[in-house]
Amino acid sequence: PATFAEPREKLNSRRDLLIEGESFRWKKGANSLSRGTENNASKGQPANGKKKNVLFIVCDDLNTHVSPSGYDPIHTPTLSWLATEGMTFTRTFCQYPVCGPSRASFLSGLYPESTGVLNNTADIRKERPGTVSLPQFFKENGYWTASVGKIFHSSRHEHGEPAWHEVLRFQNDELEIVRKARGKFEEEYGSIEARPNRKRWRELKKKVSGKLDAQTPPGRGRSGLTDAQHKDGKNARQVAQWLRADTPGEKPFFIACGIQKPHVPFLAPDKYFDLYPLDEIVYRPDQPDLWGSLPQSAISKRYSAFGFELGKENKTLRREYMQAYHACISFIDAQLKLVFEALKQSGHWEDTIIVFTSDHGYHLGDHFLWGKVTLFDIGAKVPLIIRAPGITTRGTTSEAMVELIDLYPTLADLTGLNPPEHLQGISLRPLLGHPERLGKKKHAYSVVSRGNSLGYALRNQRWRYAKWPDGEELYNLTNDPSEKNNLAGETRHENRLKEFRTLLTEKQQHAKSAR
Repeated sequence: PATFAEPREKLNSRRDLLIEGESFRWKKGANSLSRGTENNASKGQPANGKKKNVLFIVCDDLNTHVSPSGYDPIHTPTLSWLATEGMTFTRTFCQYPVCGPSRASFLSGLYPESTGVLNNTADIRKERPGTVSLPQFFKENGYWTASVGKIFHSSRHEHGEPAWHEVLRFQNDELEIVRKARGKFEEEYGSIEARPNRKRWRELKKKVSGKLDAQTPPGRGRSGLTDAQHKDGKNARQVAQWLRADTPGEKPFFIACGIQKPHVPFLAPDKYFDLYPLDEIVYRPDQPDLWGSLPQSAISKRYSAFGFELGKENKTLRREYMQAYHACISFIDAQLKLVFEALKQSGHWEDTIIVFTSDHGYHLGDHFLWGKVTLFDIGAKVPLIIRAPGITTRGTTSEAMVELIDLYPTLADLTGLNPPEHLQGISLRPLLGHPERLGKKKHAYSVVSRGNSLGYALRNQRWRYAKWPDGEELYNLTNDPSEKNNLAGETRHENRLKEFRTLLTEKQQHAKSAR
């Protein structure tokens, strides 16, 4: 097996939980494990009778621009290595291409229409009280559960003690450009904490760091920080620390590692930008009249915040954003190497199930769009790698249709636990040892809000169909994998459209069935 020999940066000892601008920590003692019902160990469980551990890794806004997904321009050696150790699923789709609704969906095993979470504000605990989340399920079944980074959507949505024994959220260290500005400010005016200086410093800090650290327009650039000074560097080192310390003792563990990048702002240490020279970044431009045949509701207008116009290319700006996005991906790939190294050193490599995925995809100028909130494949498709010791065959690939809501029942199945009855996904376990199987699921289903309405998409092995308030889409993905030629207006496809409309009605009913 591959080894990870690059020197590690020193672990930052702070364990900060960032909530509404304040840093503090929430921790539940490891001696307060709730009493759960232990089920009989199933095939694939360790011989000593202890249930398998789970390492659940979720990235934020990561599309399929990773090497295991066949995206050649990217440098992700750790993920490429992980793919050789497990099974890569090439047709995995989120159920809602926005952080909050997607996470509420796969952490509950429910479609968004059943969770009631259809935006980043809603909370499943209010929309569907009593729903047992994935980590809570494992905690109630005798697992030591811990979370670092973004798993639930935000600190306000964090489930805390019912789900975790320990949960941490870090923040980046002070940017170098801000540190220098603060030094000069304090030399002239005194401490930034002094009451007369607070407003003045806030305004200066925003001006100094805006291009790097802003949400709108999205910041991008070289952070001037080391890997360990970034929140994802801290996330990975914290998970590594838990693994090496054998924190849960005799209990199996469910550790969730929430990776913040490549979410905006696109910040990464300088060396990762060096991997992607601007003049070497390539992409396929779209035709200016692309949107003439597409429903206007399919558009997400986030492109304007990035500084673009619909139907117009800006080569320089596009390359700058692509460089920054890809730098973030290579940065997090390097952090994951530390996690897998620690897992090997802990002695738990052969009794730990690994899941690596993202909450949704992301546009980088495709269809002239930027960001999320679309139902195109680049917006809804996510990478997925699963390693289940004793079950998966190393280096295999599956083309089965997979939805993120399938992860909950899959992990329950792989650990020999009886899943909650509310789950709407299905276990992927029958596929894990059989890459040739396509499974029972024929379609992936995704939705997204447009005002008070929803847009809907059904995706199968060859076609994608979408229904919007102002029209439909139909793509033959064999001939048109980039989804640029909408066939919905062609009479020769009327029978196929009728078939998809019927299937969509059935899927909508099923998606609401657990409400």
